[in-house]
Amino acid sequence: MAHPGMSSPWVSLARALSKLGFCSRKLGRELIVSGRVRVNGELCRDPDCRVNLRQHRIEVDSHSVQPAHKVYLMLNKPRGLVTTASDEQGRPTVFECLKTAGLPALSPVGRLDKASEGLLLFTNDTAWAAHITDPDSGLEKVYHVHLDRIVDPELIGKMERGVNFEGESLRVKRVVVLRHGSRNSWLEVVLTEGKNRHIRRLLAALGIETLRLVRIKIGSLELGTLPKGAFRHLTNKEMQELTLPSS
Repeated sequence: MAHPGMSSPWVSLARALSKLGFCSRKLGRELIVSGRVRVNGELCRDPDCRVNLRQHRIEVDSHSVQPAHKVYLMLNKPRGLVTTASDEQGRPTVFECLKTAGLPALSPVGRLDKASEGLLLFTNDTAWAAHITDPDSGLEKVYHVHLDRIVDPELIGKMERGVNFEGESLRVKRVVVLRHGSRNSWLEVVLTEGKNRHIRRLLAALGIETLRLVRIKIGSLELGTLPKGAFRHLTNKEMQELTLPSS
């Protein structure tokens, strides 16, 4: 069957289960291969089989899969949790904070590494998530970063100009010194993109250890006083503001 194009409702069966909010694409593939999924009443074991979200009836364990209501929430991620649905090494994940909430299948919007903390978004709206994580959106992500030394204007200049590290160009949009002691500093660092461990790798390339990293803001949305490990749903206003063009 020919691929009808990006604007069509045709997707792989595993992707369909994800888009409908039933489960992650990875879990969807496992359900399909194990023989638990039917399309229009016919058993299908091929996760890459193309289905039409507008026309085909998809069932898991003989129960029809209906589109889940859209969910948008924010979590104050604690340090020590991995941003993934399941971890091959058995480490605790961010979903430990959501497991008793009775939510539909959600995915993190972007990532915070295991040692990082703060504002992490979740949704089952893939288009909204794609906008939030797209560098072209210009959406600012703001971090408070604790360093193992006193920061001077030269270092700030290097962070804003950027460095090449492990084959990637790493730079930040803006740096402000929040405060410093006799041997360490707190910075406010602003990114408009989010490469893997972006700030930590940039600082490591400059010979600096990151003691703590907390994301406090995405666009107009602030972490505020949300307790560590707690989550809340976004208001309609907050959700919509994150999709507005950056000024």
